[in-house]
Amino acid sequence: MKTQWLDDPQAMRHAGPELLSLALMDSRNLLLQRLAQDESRAALRLAVHAGWYQERWIARHVQRQRGEACDASAPQLSGIEPRVDAWLAQAQPDDTAAASPALDASTVRAYLAETLDITLELLAGTPATDAPLHYYRQSLLHEDRLAETLAERLRAGAPPSRGECEPIWLPGQRWQLGTPAGQGGLVPHNERWAHEVAVPEFEIDAQAVNWARFVEFAHDGGYDRAELWSSAGWAWVQSQGRRAPQGVEQLRGAVLVQRGPASGGAMRRAPGAQPVMHVSRFEAEAWCRWAGRRLPTEPEWELAAAQGAGRGFVWGDVFEWVAGSARAWPGAGVAAPGALDAVPAPDSPGGPWGVLRGASFATRSRWRHAKARRFVPLALDSAFCGFRSCAL
Repeated sequence: MKTQWLDDPQAMRHAGPELLSLALMDSRNLLLQRLAQDESRAALRLAVHAGWYQERWIARHVQRQRGEACDASAPQLSGIEPRVDAWLAQAQPDDTAAASPALDASTVRAYLAETLDITLELLAGTPATDAPLHYYRQSLLHEDRLAETLAERLRAGAPPSRGECEPIWLPGQRWQLGTPAGQGGLVPHNERWAHEVAVPEFEIDAQAVNWARFVEFAHDGGYDRAELWSSAGWAWVQSQGRRAPQGVEQLRGAVLVQRGPASGGAMRRAPGAQPVMHVSRFEAEAWCRWAGRRLPTEPEWELAAAQGAGRGFVWGDVFEWVAGSARAWPGAGVAAPGALDAVPAPDSPGGPWGVLRGASFATRSRWRHAKARRFVPLALDSAFCGFRSCAL
């Protein structure tokens, strides 16, 4: 088995039992490393989700070999930890003694070890076809995302600084947006299915907007000018008292950012050439109005990611906001049980919802796929998310 396949997005979407076994162990090791840096109750609950998802959709799931065709209402086998539902219930603040009293680091690690052992044992006897492997692949994606969320909590690491590069122009053309059907493997619900769209000619930034460009917006009163914000965005700014992206202590020359538990709360400078991050879509839209530009559409972003690499287009430093709302592609149908990327209901908490494209520096290489999308609330600013712009 070639371990480099662990970082190959195409190989991982079609991974068989042997590669999945290696990947699940690799993913668990990273999760435990992150957990060692942050053992708050919130972090412990995130980690518990990794074991719970494997139990729910693999160990306790009598129809797991049917994959997406399973009946989610079918009876479940008994779980190994009767307290897990209480652990995952809506909790009180981390510093409240009554919050999840039975949840501690050693208990969580024991639960994670036992659930992974069961998962790997069942995987060893699983046929190497898509349906029986579906929930193992989903579990891997789920756990890698949990590790990424822990990195965001820790504010661990930073994207690279990049020299300024001129925007690129792409001609009008037709483009297959989304992932084609019939290729097999794991295809998240919000990538289904490829459909042709017309994309007029457009100019797009070659890289994500950096701190130096964003500081100019803030210095020009960007957070105090209602005309730059949508009505929802301005209400958000006022309610938050926001005058800078999340975690930023000052906006001058070099940006000072407050780091999380990974550094004991120490400060670090974010170089001007580093992509701005921890911004909501409200902030991204306001910057674009200030700069006389706009956010790219999803077809523009995806097309540029596919065709612009040879001309300097770089993605994957930070997740990137795009225009439009969270929606399924035509023909996607109803999301299968346990799907991680289903379209949120209109009344889902935290809405309205938008779309992030690409990946961040903390995303595992095996999930850096140009077709990938994530649905998140417009006000989200805890993720490693930034943006780029297009000409009007």
